[in-house]
Amino acid sequence: MDTKKILLIDDDELITMSLKMIIEAEDGFQVIGAGQNGADAVSLYEELKPDLLLMDIRMPDMNGLEAAETILSKHKDAVILFLTTFSDDEYIVKALKLGVKGYLLKQDYKSLPASLHAAINNQSVFGGAIVDKLPELMSTSRKTDKFDYSNFDITEKEYEVIQLVSEGFSNKEISQKLFLSEGTIRNYLSTILEKLNLRDRTQLAIFYLKNR
Repeated sequence: MDTKKILLIDDDELITMSLKMIIEAEDGFQVIGAGQNGADAVSLYEELKPDLLLMDIRMPDMNGLEAAETILSKHKDAVILFLTTFSDDEYIVKALKLGVKGYLLKQDYKSLPASLHAAINNQSVFGGAIVDKLPELMSTSRKTDKFDYSNFDITEKEYEVIQLVSEGFSNKEISQKLFLSEGTIRNYLSTILEKLNLRDRTQLAIFYLKNR
């Protein structure tokens, strides 16, 4: 198995040391560098070309969101995972729109190795507390929705289903709102996931927020 190179960025050296121990205890990972702010992230990413960048958000000089935007503007395929103590709605929305692979809270550190594997394998990774926030974020953002669904071969009715799924409604609730059977809604959802190459409702909600 190829060893995956991880770059750590956090302004707390103790946390950086702890994360390094957790990550390198898992077979297949090597921490190749560490920094303390967004500027370090940008320069070290260029120098070391890691397979994954694990980064905090609130840091001095340049924060993680600014660093991610800079890196992704040059490296579209960069795999960036945020690990932070802050679950602010503004941060989550900004991170998703930037196209990072995930957003985890430091309290969920036990799931970190599995999250690293998933992100490197091109899967989106979000902590439970972040996933719980998605329906509220979707509902709030729907009023200013500018998502052009036609770009994704999605019909207007499929788009309505996407919106309602993203706001946390069940198939039964969606069927009642759209005056369709639950079986029809299940068929719509299956078709939508196949068209967008997504696995489940959570990934669909994240896709919607990233692209609106």
